[in-house]
Amino acid sequence: MNIDPSPARGGGDIIIVDGSALLPQEGPSGTTADIEKPKNSTIILYTVHAGETVASIAKMLGVPEGTILSVNDLPRGAILKEGQKLTILPTPDIKYVVKAGDTLASIAKRTGGDMNEIAVRNGLDDSIIVVGQQIYIPNGEMPAIAVVTPKPLTSRKGVPAPAHNVGARGSAAQIGYYMAPLASYIETQGIHGYNGVDLGAPSGTPIYAAAGGSVVVARAGGWNGGYGNYVVISHGNGSQTLYSHMSKVSAFDGQTVSRGETIGYVGKTGLATGPHLHFEIRNGIRNPF
Repeated sequence: MNIDPSPARGGGDIIIVDGSALLPQEGPSGTTADIEKPKNSTIILYTVHAGETVASIAKMLGVPEGTILSVNDLPRGAILKEGQKLTILPTPDIKYVVKAGDTLASIAKRTGGDMNEIAVRNGLDDSIIVVGQQIYIPNGEMPAIAVVTPKPLTSRKGVPAPAHNVGARGSAAQIGYYMAPLASYIETQGIHGYNGVDLGAPSGTPIYAAAGGSVVVARAGGWNGGYGNYVVISHGNGSQTLYSHMSKVSAFDGQTVSRGETIGYVGKTGLATGPHLHFEIRNGIRNPF
């Protein structure tokens, strides 16, 4: 489907590292990197009140300013309006110790973070970072240990196949709760980001709701922190599923959807090297497979 040697991969710049979803190979000082995990991984829509700023909202919700700016496509210094809706994605920080020769750009490249978000999070610039200084990298990640080999997974008679859940936090009630969001696909990238997987399929392939619930975000247009066009559904068991890089979004905010209902179509919007679906299960069972 793609001549690129690493086809149909990518998630969002807003990456959450949690448990075994992505393990750092080595930390800044040669040990496992410290990761501050968010207390709540669910995505929310926040309504701006009079007088609020990105900084005040970030402090209140415990989310880095850069994360709010990135996922809402806002520039630094953005002035918010009363009633404005903001998507809030909780993220952890990676602690990084500055080394000789480091710059914000090189640190961002090494950790997979964003230079502007690092500057905002730590209130600094290249001129004031010094060797030994500890800074925080929002949305950052260290190189993952495991590399998953793509393998074809298909369903019978065009009916969406069930997703096999084998995570450590799994329970009998959750196993089988979700169905695969595509009728057929190729697994082009295994667990990465916040419990996400990449499912390669041709552009325009229908995307199904993995379980019934309410649409909390249906965003069409924009970079949106690397997710491109995406949908988030909240489910009755307290979890959320996220579907990104859509070519077209067919769901809308507040819509009640049924398990297997079409909510959009496969594309490559946002941070993606080819047509695929980046699929996440948040605040629920580990490992969508």
